[in-house]
Amino acid sequence: MDTSNRAKQEYDQMVKKASPNSPIFTNCVKAFFSGGLICGFGQLLLDYFSKTNSEDDAALMLSVTLIAISAVLTGFGLYEKMGKQCGAGTIVPITGFANSVVSPAIEFKKEGLIFGTGAKMFILAGPVIVYGTLTSMIVGIIYYFIGR
Repeated sequence: MDTSNRAKQEYDQMVKKASPNSPIFTNCVKAFFSGGLICGFGQLLLDYFSKTNSEDDAALMLSVTLIAISAVLTGFGLYEKMGKQCGAGTIVPITGFANSVVSPAIEFKKEGLIFGTGAKMFILAGPVIVYGTLTSMIVGIIYYFIGR
């Protein structure tokens, strides 16, 4: 047991020595501003779409536009570069979700349209879709019986 603990301590020291310290404050600031820029851009688009469309149509157009932009940026490899520079701020729900669907689809396209792109497209986003749908169904059922 003693040699096992000693080996674990030595390993922990090697990992600590080899791992760079994460600049937490800098990362938080980058995430705050980059997420804010994405949300601010979304608000500008929403204001633009709201000028000539109903509120619901403008919101739909905004969602489709943000998804398309993040999918195209992912396709060209730019979203990953943005993520490395901006950090967690690029994981704003709608753009991050689009990225999590497109990335595996691109990565596995060499395996074919069905077993590659089709099967692996939701490898990251699949659990979010499943649990989101399940949770919304449960909340809907509860609301149906309690909200009456």
